[in-house]
Amino acid sequence: MTDEKDERRPAGELEAAVMAALWAADAPLTPGRVQRELGVGLARTTVTTILSRLHDKGVVGRERLGRGYAYFAVQDAPGLTARRMHGELARDTDRETVLARFVAQLSSDDEQVLRRLLEGDAQ
Repeated sequence: MTDEKDERRPAGELEAAVMAALWAADAPLTPGRVQRELGVGLARTTVTTILSRLHDKGVVGRERLGRGYAYFAVQDAPGLTARRMHGELARDTDRETVLARFVAQLSSDDEQVLRRLLEGDAQ
């Protein structure tokens, strides 16, 4: 039986929970295994839908396993965050203003990290 409130959680929260399960795994997971790893009242079909959407977005990969698929994360958490940041930047035609406002809102520590990265001292 599923918990109705879990089924109504925002898609972003569900996707984040699914990604966390995939990152924690040492091998690709089937939708049923992801469902068990989440430990919440989600229907397997809901988990399958979330995984399919993440695959369509290019965030997870999949390999054939029997009649279905097993899924795995394509990027780690920092890579996914960077991808989202690029996506947000691409949505606006005035990139310079967006970047200027982003930089203006950085903490001094983050500003120092960014300066170091831009100078080529990347990790």
